[in-house]
Amino acid sequence: MTDARRGTVVVGVDDSAHTWLAAEWAAHEAELRRSVLRLVHAAGPGTELGRARTGAGLTEQVLEGATGLLDATRERLASSRPGLQIDTFLSQDAPAEGVLAAAEDADLIVVGSRGRGGFAGLLLGSVSLKVAAHADRPVIVVRGGRQQPRHEGIVVGVRDDRDEEAVRFALAEAELRRAGVRLVHAWTPLGQAGLMVPQVDRIDEERQAHAQLLNHVARPVADHPKVHVDTELTVDTPAGALVDASRQSGLVVVPRHPAEGRLGLHLGSVVHAVLHHAVCPVAVVPTNRSRTQPPARPA
Repeated sequence: MTDARRGTVVVGVDDSAHTWLAAEWAAHEAELRRSVLRLVHAAGPGTELGRARTGAGLTEQVLEGATGLLDATRERLASSRPGLQIDTFLSQDAPAEGVLAAAEDADLIVVGSRGRGGFAGLLLGSVSLKVAAHADRPVIVVRGGRQQPRHEGIVVGVRDDRDEEAVRFALAEAELRRAGVRLVHAWTPLGQAGLMVPQVDRIDEERQAHAQLLNHVARPVADHPKVHVDTELTVDTPAGALVDASRQSGLVVVPRHPAEGRLGLHLGSVVHAVLHHAVCPVAVVPTNRSRTQPPARPA
């Protein structure tokens, strides 16, 4: 039984290089938080269906292979992190559902950008994207080829005053990593959308309004006096500004706003673009959680 007071970091794993990078990132994250690391592999509902068609023998082989994968991953991680508590979770659900079910009591979910077996597919429409879209807690999608999380700065995309939750997550992460935070708000002058050249005073008014919004969302900074924070107001598209910032960052944090309308997308266009094009890991933080738990601080 997991000690709930320690917190839990969940990571989906298979035998691909992408999910191994995710496992390394998650292990490092669990160490920083002094949390339990939970390794999850989804064998899929086909293992149960296959029992009736092919007999128990093949099904048992599949499950034994999945168990062996989890055990081998745990041993590999534990060999370099002897103090880290690691448990495993083997699911016969579909991959995304398996990860989400295993993370019901978790503080953070980590997934790779691509994978094979239980986590196959390109990023668009993949299990990673589905988990990021439906999880009710932060999800880190590990992109790039970094085998260990670097203690580089954290960038947060700020859209509106609902994004304080994402800012709090980034500040708590930065405090654990002893890193700085950049709060980035991108905007485009309204006059540029039309045919007339916008007047200077109108642009100044817009800039002032956007600056006030950024300062308002930055209020949680006062709770983390040890974290160096910069605010950046830039004339750019939000996705472009964050992808560009990812080139010099250790983590990009983007808020996930509630879907708009019955047919609304769970991930907006900016989150989609950042997940596709960022060169560092991306944390997707839902803004409509009923309860937010920041990373546990070591005693």
